[in-house]
Amino acid sequence: MSDVQPLPPSDRPIVAFFDVDNTLMRGASVYYVGREAFRRGIISWRDILLFGWHQFRFLAVGENRNHLATAKDRALALVVGHTEADLTVLAEEIYERDFAPKLWPETVELTREHLEKGHEVWLVTATPQLVAQVIADRLGLTGALGTKVQALDGVFTGVLDGHVLHGAEKAAVARQLALDLDADLADCWAYSDSSNDIPLLSMVGNRIVVNPDAKLLAHARENSWTVLPLKRSSIREARKLVKKQARDVKKRAR
Repeated sequence: MSDVQPLPPSDRPIVAFFDVDNTLMRGASVYYVGREAFRRGIISWRDILLFGWHQFRFLAVGENRNHLATAKDRALALVVGHTEADLTVLAEEIYERDFAPKLWPETVELTREHLEKGHEVWLVTATPQLVAQVIADRLGLTGALGTKVQALDGVFTGVLDGHVLHGAEKAAVARQLALDLDADLADCWAYSDSSNDIPLLSMVGNRIVVNPDAKLLAHARENSWTVLPLKRSSIREARKLVKKQARDVKKRAR
């Protein structure tokens, strides 16, 4: 867990929403889940080839709806009949071996900057909720919003509980969280690499596009959004933005 001791920036919470795949870590998290499932004999060689193809395409050109649907179907199939407790252990092992080495240190540093300013930091991702929560817990973040799978008596059925958190659905759950927390979206933040997250980025007052795909880069330039290549000088500038906004919020709260 984090050892950060946050100071409340204002009377109302401020939330920083972080996408996971290719924003917080390199690659598609569901690929690593699938690879571990193959190691354990849960899925077949054909399945792992499809996971591998999805990962290659994701790194090369970013996500699209066809690849998302394939990943979703494979991910749902591999959890059927397994317990939440077993898959939490699996997710912990995947984090240690696969996720941790793929984390972008620069983006993780920004999550800590927000925590130090008293902001809540939430992952919001199409990644399964259970996996996203393990990542959030390990990084000491406030929480995670991920795709939920139905469980009966602690055993996964392989049926979605709601929608895949993608595009407008991701924005909708983030908006609901902000409403539940009584957070002012104008003071909140969002970080993503994907044009699919334009709805999420558009709803907050502070949006940062991280190593954006071509469509998001064009949209960001059109709308004068901050573009953050993952390099040290860019991270320093991003941290300054977080600090400046925190000071501005404190001034308004006085």
